[in-house]
Amino acid sequence: MPRPRSLTQGQLAAAALAVIDREGLPGLSMRAVAVELGISTMALYRYVQDRGELEALVVELVLSAVDSTPPPPDIGTWRARVELLVDRLRGTVGAHPDVLPLTFTHRHRSPSVLRWGETVLGVLSEAGLGPEERIVALRALLAYVIGAIQQEHLGALSGAGTTAIAGLPAEEYPYLTEAARGARSLTPDREFRGGLALLLAGLGR
Repeated sequence: MPRPRSLTQGQLAAAALAVIDREGLPGLSMRAVAVELGISTMALYRYVQDRGELEALVVELVLSAVDSTPPPPDIGTWRARVELLVDRLRGTVGAHPDVLPLTFTHRHRSPSVLRWGETVLGVLSEAGLGPEERIVALRALLAYVIGAIQQEHLGALSGAGTTAIAGLPAEEYPYLTEAARGARSLTPDREFRGGLALLLAGLGR
């Protein structure tokens, strides 16, 4: 009998991510990942206890690609530095939008998330925000990034929802119909940056 091959955590995470990217988060299961790896489901249990461990591996694989290096001060204001950090997170997580729900449940155990958060808090501290303001700001930024990515992939302004709202009776919904007509020319990037600019302005110092 050939000896069973050893698998690294990276291989397990890559296989689970491939399943999620192809079949969506509901498609993630021990059996599906085992098939992706070419092993039996029972063999997979040698490496992880359950789907929850697979989820944690996927979150860390995706978020490990986020650059959490502190932006240099010479790029501009503290807002510009925070914007760069947020852009990095958006670009990385946005490539795998189906992983987003997992970031809520596994973010506290992900070294990559912790490093990114530490860097953002450092910039906010240098900007003069107090401890309570910093944590509120950090959570607001995370909520914005996650929500914006979900909207871009699940309810983009170019989708049917915008068309439906634009077709509503203008006399009954004047502001919604006007907004929907203008939204058709708004790109996801412009929408994201516009919302982020408003959020950062509200943090004001």
